[in-house]
Amino acid sequence: MAMSKAYVLIETEVGKAAEVATALRAIPGIVAADSVTGPYDVIAVVVGADVNTIGRLVMTEIHGLPGLRHTLTCIVVGESA
Repeated sequence: MAMSKAYVLIETEVGKAAEVATALRAIPGIVAADSVTGPYDVIAVVVGADVNTIGRLVMTEIHGLPGLRHTLTCIVVGESA
């Protein structure tokens, strides 16, 4: 069965990117979380059984993290070979 995947672009409070990335890596369903440069501070890769599962994870787990300011969730609509 195919899993759904999303990239979550995260803006954190100043100086909180590493802390947020570390906390994200401990959440089941998040397969990667890296601090990055650019307009966002952290990018997380989230997988779940379906889009609704990913949405619930973002709303209940990610949005509850301290140091978080804003997220943008990008659902993968097709995998490249």
